[in-house]
Amino acid sequence: MDPVVEVVALVLGFVGWVMVGVALPNRYWKTSTVDGNVITTSTIYENLWMSCATDSTGVHNCREFPSLLALNGYIQASRALMIASIVLGSFGLVGGLIGIQCSKAGGENYVLKGRIAGASGVFFILQGLCTMVSVSWYAFNITQNFFDPFYPGTKYEIGEGLYIGWCSAVLAIAGGVCLTCSCKLAKEEKYPVAYQSRGTVYSGAAPSRSAAASTYGRNAYV
Repeated sequence: MDPVVEVVALVLGFVGWVMVGVALPNRYWKTSTVDGNVITTSTIYENLWMSCATDSTGVHNCREFPSLLALNGYIQASRALMIASIVLGSFGLVGGLIGIQCSKAGGENYVLKGRIAGASGVFFILQGLCTMVSVSWYAFNITQNFFDPFYPGTKYEIGEGLYIGWCSAVLAIAGGVCLTCSCKLAKEEKYPVAYQSRGTVYSGAAPSRSAAASTYGRNAYV
């Protein structure tokens, strides 16, 4: 594969990995605005770790979720998937730095470097899938509660943290696919060693013993 394409794919994977780190602590995974007069208007927003509120005067109050086991299942799963996404992206980034052709880290064995680049591409794809599942599952619960007329709690809308997560997933998957295509599955070609003979080689059927003897006698006495 073209080294330029590998570098672009690695950059896409790196940007996607960075955006996962930005989306995970982002406070605005879901937001809700409670309208009232100028004094009572407030905004409530949550992420995977805490719930916050701010009023029209700019005062912020945040409360971390007290118990992990008391959380909803999708929040626990989203936490695990986002953390797994960061870990997989780290492996993909290290493998990509070793496996691309313009890197000197892996030596001159380009077949091995291609396979390392392909493995790093798989890690980036898994990172993107984990991020996509996490943010999509979280967004599904937001929209489900928002459009449920019998839902008694606060109705939230999709926050900016989810959009960052979606962009991260797309970039990671795109970079991973490009790196996976650079994997060289073919084995090294084995070239036969050319045989060099010192004498003259004649092709054809070997003469019989009697014919060889008669020829020898004729040549010897002529």
